[in-house]
Amino acid sequence: MTRPSQAPAKRRADFEVDTSAFKAETIAVIGYGSQGRAHAMNLKESGCNVVVGVRAGGQGAKRAAEDGLRTAEPAAAAKEADIVMILTPDMSHEEIFREQIKDQLEPGNAVMFAHGFSVHFGRVAPAKDVDVMLVAPKGPGDLVRREYERGRGVPCLFAVHQDATGRARERALAYTACIGGANSGVIETSFAEETETDLFGEQAVLCGGATELVLAGYETLTEAGYQPEVAYFECLHELKLIVDLLYEGGLEKMHEFISETAIYGDLRSGPRVINDETRARMREVLKDIQDGTFARDWITENQAGKPQYTALLRKDLDHPIEKTGAQLRADMPWLQPGANAH
Repeated sequence: MTRPSQAPAKRRADFEVDTSAFKAETIAVIGYGSQGRAHAMNLKESGCNVVVGVRAGGQGAKRAAEDGLRTAEPAAAAKEADIVMILTPDMSHEEIFREQIKDQLEPGNAVMFAHGFSVHFGRVAPAKDVDVMLVAPKGPGDLVRREYERGRGVPCLFAVHQDATGRARERALAYTACIGGANSGVIETSFAEETETDLFGEQAVLCGGATELVLAGYETLTEAGYQPEVAYFECLHELKLIVDLLYEGGLEKMHEFISETAIYGDLRSGPRVINDETRARMREVLKDIQDGTFARDWITENQAGKPQYTALLRKDLDHPIEKTGAQLRADMPWLQPGANAH
């Protein structure tokens, strides 16, 4: 089982970032989704030579061209590049690397990722004569782009898995600087730590934990006879207000902006819901991630055509809270994309 590093985190002030050599290299960004677009645009506007690797005729190729970026088929982009950043979904990495990238790499090239899953779990294993690094912005692609345009940036994690040239760390740091991360904060990690903490956060807290807590609260209230609409507001809708306070200022800001009644209820009842049994379950989730059980299950599920994934997703989307929420959100036009107040 991988043990996380106990070294203290280093932030941007601890790093000297020189981008001059990096900007002399050609960078291929493979994929043009949310992160791909943000990285490619930010790199280009930082003075880097960028080519986007996308399928000719696809939506990604069309959008990248509209954004003024050079495009090529992934294999051609990788062949031209000194550094290849793979920004397609995790489960596509193995095939894309094997079929489009592996044979195009030359000694001294670099392969990069924004999430360590494929490398950490052995799905992608570049040759020993290339650098392998990770740069992971801690925010979605549209935020990475917006903050860069504002002259700021989204904090980034970075890691070196393989240093063939002696310059892997320098290259990774330069990459963070050129997408804007060094303007906000840079923390050095490892592929293991980034991958395992990211998966754990998604499963136990951010997605799995939060949604199950919402559904359980909604069910508790409706089973007790309360109106579904009221339960929706109390257990889902208002969650954003609390999360925003936590996001902006941690526990201190949340406590500052909620009532004393809410604070007392938080301190008294929170530990009754999230208790030692919950923490034991969280440790089980973490163990499955650390020993590779989750990765093996997810890879097998994809190879089988995702039948369990599809069934579980449908069950989630068929929950009564979805019908209640859709009806209520129809009366809240400010929640719709592009809406503005008049």
